[in-house]
This record gives sequence, structure tokens and C-alpha cells, in this order.
Amino acid sequence: MITSKLPNVGTTIFTRMSQLAAETGALNLSQGFPDFDGPQALRDAVGQHIASGHNQYSPMTGLPALRQQVAAKIARSYGAQVDADTEVTITPGATQAIFCAIQAVIHAGDEVIVFDPCYDSYEPSVELAGGRCVHVQLGLDDFSIDWQKLEDALSPRTRMIILNSPHNPSGALISRAELDQLARLIADRDIYLISDEVYEHLVFDGVPHVSVLSHPELYDRAFVVSSFGKTYHVTGWKTGYVVAPPALTAELRKVHQYVSFCGVTPLQYALADFMSAHPEHVEELPGFYQAKRDLFCDLLNPSRFTFKPVAGTYFQLVDYSRIRPDLNDVDMAVWLTREHGVATIPVSVFYQAPPAGQRLVRLCFAKREETLREAAEKLCVI
Repeated sequence: MITSKLPNVGTTIFTRMSQLAAETGALNLSQGFPDFDGPQALRDAVGQHIASGHNQYSPMTGLPALRQQVAAKIARSYGAQVDADTEVTITPGATQAIFCAIQAVIHAGDEVIVFDPCYDSYEPSVELAGGRCVHVQLGLDDFSIDWQKLEDALSPRTRMIILNSPHNPSGALISRAELDQLARLIADRDIYLISDEVYEHLVFDGVPHVSVLSHPELYDRAFVVSSFGKTYHVTGWKTGYVVAPPALTAELRKVHQYVSFCGVTPLQYALADFMSAHPEHVEELPGFYQAKRDLFCDLLNPSRFTFKPVAGTYFQLVDYSRIRPDLNDVDMAVWLTREHGVATIPVSVFYQAPPAGQRLVRLCFAKREETLREAAEKLCVI
């Protein structure tokens, strides 16, 4: 008999909803990926590097040229100086980076604070390390941190706090004042941080992204994770990176080298080339996705859904209380897919204990204009 190490884990809701969309022919606004390709120059570079023979293992830490481009981007974006050799590690996706960071520092009996609603990979990674997640619920209206709840959740066993800004699924942002408050709260405690910043360049309305990389006091104890897939519209490349102080990077790399050893070599070459030639890409990204957000929200305004345009990410939450208050959000997501041809994600799956009466689903607007128009047309007639 197999004794499962993850007895409460099954197929993710993202996989299930994408499968249901495929089965029913629905528009897939559930899983977070674009229905358009990344930049042509980036895609062309991959073929060129494959043809040039860049097909063997890259260094375990990542291609030097790519690590240097990451460090240069961080300097431009946040005014922070990091060492490409000792602080930047390229990984096969941000989820793997988060897993390795957790395995590097969490021991049996340790507690990790996560903020609900939270990304679904955090807790299984903690459990596989022998730790336990302590769930702190974000504010119901604005998904902000309740500082009293966070302080109450701290214990002598707290070893890590996982932040996520811009926040999936809500799009909420963490401010500099909030990072300062966190720094004061944990100043005298032996607590590490993971800052999940995979949507760092998808922040709207002229508001800058506040990165832990720009907060020296917090960075000293942090693993900061990001994603080339999200930034360059190539989620299927599963390439990300983690930035951490040298001592933490050394521990992370001990785990990383036995999980995957390295990332995919020609993809790293292509990303390094593109980042060097087109540094403006990340500067243009907020405007690119804000235009999609604004279009989608304008198209949804005549509907019976209620919502507030998100501050970041490429997800929009909508409240369906005026449409089918009799359905929980999982049933609502299935109903929307089967009966109205639009696949969504129920927000309750991001909670340990979903708030009573919450009626929210998540829609991905990283789609072509025609996809957004067709989806909105279907949603506005409900």
C-alpha cells in the first residue's frame, strides 16, 4: 500500500477547468496563460541557438549572460545592486524556485505563514519539507494584510512568511509602508521570506511595483522569485529565477542541483539575447496589459457582474452575487463553462477556509482582443 505524502492533494483546479474548457469548446479564461505568442525576435532566437549547437547542459546556476541580464534589469527597475554570480539563479519555472527555497530552509515542525487566498503550490511544498502552513486571511474587500492577524499568527516555530505581490488571484499590491511594517514586526525573529513577484511588471495606473529587492532589511532574509514566462508571454517555456543573498542562494542551489540541475539551455540563450537587445520590453509591459484590462472591464460593464479593475496581474475578479447567489463558486465556474462557454477559476480554491458567502470567480485577460470581446459578449447576456 502507498502512503501518500500529499494525501489531500489531487488534480489542480487549473488543470480541471482547462480540461472542461477543452471538452466543451468554451473560451478558456481560467488558467493563466496568453492565447498569443511572445515576441517574434525572442522566438527566432531559440531556433538560432538550437541550430548553433547550444543544446547541452547550461551551468547549474544558469547561463552567465542571462544572470547578468537579470541583475541589470533589477538595477534599472529597482535601483538595487545584486551579484549575478552569487545572488541570481535560473530555474525551470518560478514554481520550482519556490519549492527549492522552501526545501532549503524549512525543517520538520517549522511553520510557514501564507496569506489566503494564496497560490496552490505553497502548501504542498511546505508539507513535503515537513513543515506546516499557518493561514492568515487577507482583507475581504481589498485583500490587504491584517497586521493584527499576522502578529497573532507568529510563534516561536514560525520560520518563513510567503508574500505575493502583485497578488494572484486578487491583483492587490503591497506598498513600501507595508514592507516597512513587516520589517519592524519580524526584526528580532529568525524568519525567512519568499517574495513571489512573478507579475512584477504587470502593475497598472502608473503605480510602481514595490519589490523586496528594493528593501535591504527584508532582502537580507529573502528569496525573491520571478518568471520569464509571465514577462515575455512564454509560460510554456517554464523558465524563472530566484534572487537571494549569497548565503541563502548557496542553500537554494544545494537543492536546485538535485531537483533539475539546470534550466533549458537554448531558451536561456534566447532570453539573454532578447533582454539585451530589448530592455524596453519590461517598461512597455504595464501599458500593454493595462490596455487589455481596461478593454475587458469596459466590455463587462453592461453585465450583471460587479467588480473593481485590478491593480496588477492579468487576472480580473468578478462577483456574481446578482446572477446566481444560489451557487458556490466551484459550481458557478462549472455552470459558466458548460452553459455559457467561458471557463473561469473559483476563488475559494485559494483558501484553506473560504469566507462564507463569498461569490467570486477569476478571469484571465491575457488574451487577444477578439477573445476578450467574445468572452464579454457571452458573459453580458447572462
